This record gives sequence, C-alpha cells and structure tokens, in this order.
Amino acid sequence: MDPEFGRGMAPRKREPWRTTLLLAYQSLGVVYGDLSISPLYVYKSTFAEDITHSESNEEIFGVLSFVFWTLTLIPLIKYVSIVLRADDNGEGGTFALYSLICRHANVSLLPNRQVADEELSTYKLEYPPEVANRSRIKEWLEKHKTLQTALLIMVMIGTCMVIGDGVLTPAISVFSAVSGLELSLSRDQHEYAVIPITCVILVFLFALQHYGTHRVGFLFAPIVLAWLICMSMLGLYNIIHWNPQVYRALNPYYMLKFLRKTKKSGWMSLGGILLCMTGSEAMFADLGHFSYSAIQLAFTTLVYPALILGYMGQAAYLSKHHTLNSTYQIGYYISVPESVRWPVLVLAILASVVGSQAIISGTFSIINQSQSLSCFPRVKVVHTSENIHGQIYIPEINWLLMVLCIAVTVGFRDTKHMGNASGLAVITVMLVTTCLTSLVIMLCWHRSPALALVFFLFFGSIEALYFSASLIKFREGAWLPIMLALILMAVMFIWHHTTIKKYEFDLHNKVTLEWLLALGDKLGMVRVPGIGLVYTDLTSGVPANFSRFVTNLPAFHRVLVFVCVKSVPVPHVLPAERYLVGRVGPAGHRSYRCIVRYGYRDVHQDVDSFEAELVESLATFIKLDALYHRCSDAGSGSEQLDDGRYERENALTVIGTNPLRRCLSYEASHDGVSSVDAARSPNGIVEVPVTKKVRFVVEAASPEVEKGVVEELQELCEAREAGTAFILGHSHVQTKPGSSLLKKLAVGVGYNFLRRNCRGPDVVLRVPPASLLEVGMVYVL
Repeated sequence: MDPEFGRGMAPRKREPWRTTLLLAYQSLGVVYGDLSISPLYVYKSTFAEDITHSESNEEIFGVLSFVFWTLTLIPLIKYVSIVLRADDNGEGGTFALYSLICRHANVSLLPNRQVADEELSTYKLEYPPEVANRSRIKEWLEKHKTLQTALLIMVMIGTCMVIGDGVLTPAISVFSAVSGLELSLSRDQHEYAVIPITCVILVFLFALQHYGTHRVGFLFAPIVLAWLICMSMLGLYNIIHWNPQVYRALNPYYMLKFLRKTKKSGWMSLGGILLCMTGSEAMFADLGHFSYSAIQLAFTTLVYPALILGYMGQAAYLSKHHTLNSTYQIGYYISVPESVRWPVLVLAILASVVGSQAIISGTFSIINQSQSLSCFPRVKVVHTSENIHGQIYIPEINWLLMVLCIAVTVGFRDTKHMGNASGLAVITVMLVTTCLTSLVIMLCWHRSPALALVFFLFFGSIEALYFSASLIKFREGAWLPIMLALILMAVMFIWHHTTIKKYEFDLHNKVTLEWLLALGDKLGMVRVPGIGLVYTDLTSGVPANFSRFVTNLPAFHRVLVFVCVKSVPVPHVLPAERYLVGRVGPAGHRSYRCIVRYGYRDVHQDVDSFEAELVESLATFIKLDALYHRCSDAGSGSEQLDDGRYERENALTVIGTNPLRRCLSYEASHDGVSSVDAARSPNGIVEVPVTKKVRFVVEAASPEVEKGVVEELQELCEAREAGTAFILGHSHVQTKPGSSLLKKLAVGVGYNFLRRNCRGPDVVLRVPPASLLEVGMVYVL
C-alpha cells in the first residue's frame, strides 16, 4: 500500500495471501484492541443493578444469547459483510460515507465546488452520471437545503460521539483492567488503590502519544494476539470444567425467556450488553490503514471466535456460582483460575492500553478530517510518521482528552456509570453509520430503495432497541456523552456556519478584474520586486482583502498569485493533480491564480516545499500556456479580444508530475453562492507531455520558446530571488444591526472566542513571521 495516497487509486486488486496475513496480524493491535477487551466489563455492567443472577441461570444464559447474536449481527454481518464494502477509495469511517454521498449527489454545503475536481483520479463514481438513474431521494436531497443541513448535522453527531468515545473508552478499559485487584485486596484497599493506579496509567498513556503509534506500536499486535489466545484458552477451560452445556444458550429462544422474565429490568440491562460490540466501528474507520480482506480475515478467524469463547467461558463459570455478590465479584477475573490470575491481570492491563491507544488515534484522525470540512476550529496537527500516512498527534486535543478521562474516572468510580456513558456513545455512532450506509446503497450503489429500507429497518431496529436502553439511563452516566456532544456540536456548527457565511461575504464583495487591471502607474500604484501570495477562500475573482491592502498601501508585488487552499470530498489527491494554475488578466500583468487541492486525509506541505512547488508549477504553466496558445492560433485563430483582455482568464491548468496528463480545463465561474458551476470548451483539453521534475532554469531562447515566455520566466526567477510575501486576511466577525440574540451570541461571541483562542491561518499554513503581511477584515454577517 502506498503510505501517502492509500488505496483506491485503481480498481481493487487481489492481494497476495502473505500480504493479507501480515496486514491481518498488524490489524490486531490497531483495529481490535478496543473490541477484544470488552469481556472485562460487559457482564459486570449488565448485572450491576438492573437484574440479578438467579439459580435458574435464565438471566446469564439470556445475556449470553444476546451477546452472541449481537456480535453476530452487528460486527460480523453488518460491518464485515456490508459496511466495509462502502469504502471511499479504500478509506472508511463517517467522513468516507459522507464524501461518497457528496460526490454522487450535490448535498455538500461547502460552496467552493468545481467541475475540475471531478477529474481527480480519486473522484470515481460507482456509475457514470449519464448511466446512473436519478432517484427521488437524490432529487429531494439536492432540492431541499434543510435536508442537506440535517445530513451534515447527522455526520456531526457521529463525529461528536466518536470524540466522546475517545474520552470514555480509555477510562472504562483501564479501570476495568485494574479492577482485577479487587480479588486480592480488601474492599477499602481496593477503593483507594484502583483509582490512583488507573489515573497514573492514563497519564502515562497520553504522555506517550507524541511519540506516535509507529514508535510504541511494535508491541501492540503481539499483546492483543496473546490476550485473544489467553481469553480463548480460559474460555475453553471454563466451558469444559464448569458447564459443557452452556452452548445451548446460543439459541435465540433464551433471549425471549430473558426478556419475559426480567421485563423492564432486562430491557434496561441491554445498555450493558451492547458494550460487547464496543470497537466495531474501528473496523470501518481504520480500513484505510489495512485492507478489506485483512480485516475480514482477522475478525472471522481469530477475534470473533475468541470473543465468543471468552463470553461462553465466563457464563459457564457464573452458571455454577450463584452466591457471588453481583455488584462486586461478577467481573471477568472471578472466572480466571487463581494460579494464573496475576499474569492475566498484567496482560489485560496491557491490552486495555492498546485498545485505548486505538480510539485515541481515531479521535485525532476524525478531528483532522473535521477541519477539512471546516467543521472544527484550527488546531495543530503533527504527523508522527514519515512512512505511514494518517498517524497524527494533536497536542491540544491530547491533553484535553487526558483531563476528561481522569475526571470521568475520579467522578464515576465504577464500571456501571462508565458503561452507561460509553454504551450511548457507541450505539449513536452505529445508528449514524446505518443511516449513512442506507443512503450509500441508494445513491452510490444504485440499489433498490426497498433494499436500503430493509437494511435500515433491520439493523436500525436492533440498534434503536439498544439506544433506548442506554438513553433511559440518562441520570446514571448517559448524560455525559450527551453533554459532550452538545458542546462539540455547538462548536462545530458555529464554526461551519460562520465559515460559509464568510465565504458568501467574500463572494459578494470581491472586486472585478477590470479594477485590478486598472491599477497602474497613473494611479500612483507601484509594482515592487518579489512574489506576493494572496491567500483567499475564493476559487475565482479578486478577494476584497487584496483591495483593502492596495488601498492602504498603494503597492503590490511584481508577480501576484491568488492562492486558494481547499479541501475536496476525496480522501487523497495525487501530487500530480494537486495544483490548478491559471492567469488573472493578460500575460503582461503577471498575475496568476493557484488552487491547491487536498483530500480530507492528506498531509499539508510545509511552507518551503509548498513555495518551491508553487513556483515550479507557475513556470510549467507559463510554458504550457504558450504551447496551448500556439496550437489555438494554428487551429482556430487568435484568442485575443479586441480590447486586449485575455479570454482564457478562467481557464485552469492541472500542473503535475504525470506525463501526458489532460492539462487544460475551463472553469467558467459566476457569482453564485451555493456552488461554482463550470462549462468545458470542446477544445479546452490538450494532451501535452509533462516532465517528472520541472527544473526552474531560464535557458537561452530557442526556436520553440517565444521571447515573451523567456521574459516571463526571467521575471518569475527574479521575483523568487527577491523574496516571497504571504498576504493573509486577519478577520473579525460582527453581526448586523438587528440580529437576534442567538446569532449575536453564536457568531459575535462564540466564533470570535474560538478564533482568538485557536491557531490562526498563518500558523496552520506555517508562514514564516518575517514574510507575513496581515490585512484586517471586518465581516458583517
């Protein structure tokens, strides 16, 4: 697998069995750490207070039957058999589903969409647009902006619950593992020892995050493998030694007997049973690091059988021990023989750390993806591996998660409340995945709406049952993920809404090309040496911050580049397709537009490599543009208008490293708000060879190179030697007079608070302070 670009650049190929086995082994430490440690706390959470364990064993057999069929229906059938196939170029997770839907239906609220984005290699559709049948669901989604907003809110809810799970899973995993000390200590000693030990392990775990998973992860897969084997062997021992007939509990009839006997208490206990599938979402979220076949192989041949044996063994032991204190000694360790209890305790603690590591890394990843959708304030993202793409570390989020984890541990102090909170977060994410997958079945796979409805009703009804059982425990811990989600939702929605409104403000206040071309010596305007990079969110037109800049300082650089760094709804963009370059005005004005495209999982470049690649792209564009112009003159005459303006101002060229790429495409923009439409010219795409590296050296004039091209390249070379200035807008947002109190609080107070206390665009873009020019902008929204 190419670590930089992931999978999906080409049709899925069958991997060699050795590669599949290796990836399946590696996935144990990354994907299945959380899922494999769930036996530590499932039975203890289920039998906490809602139901009791009687001598008839109907309760324990009913719980085992629920666990077996839950693991079979949700992780095995739903995820492994169906959801894993809904990948986005090999990537999985909530954003992968959302990006798939956005590509097949115009439902994205981001207004910087371009037709040129559809030419990306990773922008592949299941069926060509002219072949795919239009469905009523697609038409409704594209027609009603309210439905598009609801879809985005659903994605935000799933994202917030994943972040909430990143707080709760480390706390309950480590706490449950350390609670094995309860069998060796008195009740008082246990209460005073477990909490401090858990907090110390959590601090140690989060302190290691800045080293990156690839440095501390070489032990992860062996630990999880050893834990799964240990759990399987203990399960077999307990089944054979205590109750070989426990397999009868796999009959779904025991679920009906369980609910019939326990009634409301049994229904409420489902909030503990659903913890058996905690971590199932990681199979889909981490798909991009491995492969479908590897994750499928690891789960079906090792993880699933080990979990079933572990739960059956624990149930077999409990079925012969009816005198246990259900609130104290019904946990996992009571079924472990005393002779091996300490080694199992140590191995369980290590496995819990591995499971926590996986969800923490996943939290970093989903926050990084949220930033690409403009749904989260800017934070520092550190890429911890040069070889493995996607392994990142976010310092602010890491320490915030650590504080919240310790607060949850100290505040709840028991598995029951932690389990209630974690269960609600997990089942909410699964419900969101079910809804989005149903849309993918209709919009992307073009299957019958009836099939999508069957998928939604079957799995949605199961998850809704568990969701209701978790939600009813609002006062017993389930309030925590709801509170965290509401806070995160407010932050994400305010940031996203205000970002879109700022874009619309810029779009309506951009200046005309005629105004830019009129800036000349007769107006006292001076062109100073160097390159000026004007950053803007606009994909067309001249931004208002540049007009403010030249109004207050009547000078701008000899070479002017309007740079737009934007995200597209694909996981990765090939470097060969990253830069779109075009002219702003005639060639003599020396003004250009550069659109830099990134996928939602791409690594942003450092400023030095970006500056070098940008200049190389400009040089390549100048040569290609001259070649295109000569071809056009030879074929259909000159393209110069009578007034001297350059007709191809809106034409953009793909500058890359692939030979014989389709290089020129037209982007005819208008002043719309919701999207940027485009129209292609029949002669607008030309096949030209592009060398792998553009050596930026101005050579002597040759018959193939016009004199004007040499002069333009020479000026670009001199401007680069003179230095580069980065011109960024420093914005302040205020509401219009007469705005509602809610809008004043959300936009005027909330957004400005987030903007002041989060990283600015200059820090995110890694602009050197000595080259930074900030232009103050006031947005009245």
